[in-house]
Amino acid sequence: MTRPITAGVDGSEESLAGLAWAAREAVRRGLPLRVVHAWRFQPHDAIDTGDEDTHAQWAREGLADAARTVTERHPGLDVTTDIVQGPPAETLIAAAGEAEILVLGSRGHGRVVGFLLGSVGQQAIAGATRPVVRVRAGDEPSAEAAGREIVVGQQGDPEDSAAVLRFAFETAAARGATVRAVRAWTLPPLFAYSPGSLKLLDEAGGLEPYEKKALGEALRPWRERFPDVAVVEHVEMGSGGQVLLSVSGRAQLMVVGRRAHRTAVGARIGSVAHGMLHLADCPVAVVPHD
Repeated sequence: MTRPITAGVDGSEESLAGLAWAAREAVRRGLPLRVVHAWRFQPHDAIDTGDEDTHAQWAREGLADAARTVTERHPGLDVTTDIVQGPPAETLIAAAGEAEILVLGSRGHGRVVGFLLGSVGQQAIAGATRPVVRVRAGDEPSAEAAGREIVVGQQGDPEDSAAVLRFAFETAAARGATVRAVRAWTLPPLFAYSPGSLKLLDEAGGLEPYEKKALGEALRPWRERFPDVAVVEHVEMGSGGQVLLSVSGRAQLMVVGRRAHRTAVGARIGSVAHGMLHLADCPVAVVPHD
């Protein structure tokens, strides 16, 4: 089954920026584009805002206008539209499950509004089983110019980061871009050292060489699978969020992972992904993994 690139729209400037990004990515990957509007009729007691049929008509017209803009820019792109009546977060999570990528828009730094920083986007990103990309209002195609990298955070063993690295390499291959693979490390507390870990560190020649070796091993299968993708290996001491943010100015896209399993308090985005979503200027892809 061919999965589409899916964009969630609500008529706002930020969601239309996300739609434009989704359309360009669909063209690059040779995939169809699905445009989804999650709609729920909510009458207002104090103000006459029209009946349900009127609201439904507004939603259809807004969605048609958005789709028309995309088809005018990309005449050969296969575009479908869907209006789904129901809770927005649940609708977007369901749409993500059928998509190659779900794309959402968000506003600027620190504003608790819009798809992303409000509860709808937060829930969609935390609950989606497929990658979700956040695109800020004002994002321009020029940000995807040659020389800008696909920056990806790698941590843990090769199996832990396989899904994240696969997404980064696939995206870079579609764009002819370089992958900058970032592995951040910190000094562990003394009690974290064990005879086994000390042996591994000794064999590797110290902490930093050990981290470089770990990054190289995680990248090896993806270098072999995508031999035409240039790779920069970046190992730096610091927290994951700090190191990724320090190189975000190079990025046309930031790719980070999110543990897919649910905790006792429900699905979580994770501190590194949360920080990038709020602070990185470039689009951010959050990839769920086991």
